[in-house]
Amino acid sequence: MPRSWQQTSDRVGVETPERYKVIMHNDDFTTMDLVVLILLKIFFYNPADARAIMMKIHTEGSAVVGTYSYDVAVSKARKAIRMARDKGYPLNLTVEPADSDY
Repeated sequence: MPRSWQQTSDRVGVETPERYKVIMHNDDFTTMDLVVLILLKIFFYNPADARAIMMKIHTEGSAVVGTYSYDVAVSKARKAIRMARDKGYPLNLTVEPADSDY
């Protein structure tokens, strides 16, 4: 008689997925308002934090806007880039392993 999954004593190793940071880069064309909007709509920041991160990007050239599993990081970066391109802006985001020096 087959055993149900509850009766199985085999353990499956579950590892925490590697984390990736999404980095938003400053450019001379994308408006500050659009950067804030992307931080609100895609990365789910509150308005005050979105403005503070936007200013960090503006003054320092880039900032980490989130750390996620690889699939989520790539999806959010692509969504943000698509949103900027749809509005005619060249905003760029990159995805890097969270343990890399940034």
